[in-house]
Amino acid sequence: MLRLENIHKSYPMGNQSLHVLKGIDFGVESGELVSIMGASGSGKSTLLNILGILDNQDEGSYILDGTQIDMISETAAAELRNRHIGFIFQSFNLLAFKNAAENVALPLYYQGVRRRKRNAIAVKYLEMVGLADRAEHMPSEMSGGERQRVAIARALIADPSIILADEPTGALDSLTSNEVMQILKDLNDNGKTILIVTHEAEIAEQTKRIIYMRDGKIVEDKSGTGHV
Repeated sequence: MLRLENIHKSYPMGNQSLHVLKGIDFGVESGELVSIMGASGSGKSTLLNILGILDNQDEGSYILDGTQIDMISETAAAELRNRHIGFIFQSFNLLAFKNAAENVALPLYYQGVRRRKRNAIAVKYLEMVGLADRAEHMPSEMSGGERQRVAIARALIADPSIILADEPTGALDSLTSNEVMQILKDLNDNGKTILIVTHEAEIAEQTKRIIYMRDGKIVEDKSGTGHV
């Protein structure tokens, strides 16, 4: 599914540079449910940006679905993102001026699917996350948990190879966090590959594999307790 080898990433800081990732090596197989844990500043968000083809590594190799990412153009990178990667963000990243169905349909808009068809498909995905009756509601009319479920439906609509979730429960209370995690675990049970970045141990423990980062390096890679 994906493979990282000797990934390094630095950012300029005045006259110096900050070495954020220091030789990252790991792979994720199709159908895995993996969490990446680490304190703020450990490099996990930078790693997620590279995995999502939102940023480039300075050194090393990244292969996604057989394609070497560092060897492709920006146009090809955008195409890979749109067709292979679904994103879920802590802050939901919904468009405030579009209703739930229109937000979910956005990836299909970028693929050139006609409006009526993409909105009909969006309603089916909202039904999948239990929100069919909220299709015409605006984000401001929904709770945090409902907005995150809209974001999950949006991440799924283009049937991506992998879902990358950046602190998907970070803005939610514990009950709603568990509901969101249950949706992600059910998706994984149906074969979807999911990688979750989190700083919450109780979230990571619900995944099947936990990768721990510290100071830009992987310090442990172990099995989680799975579906608790």
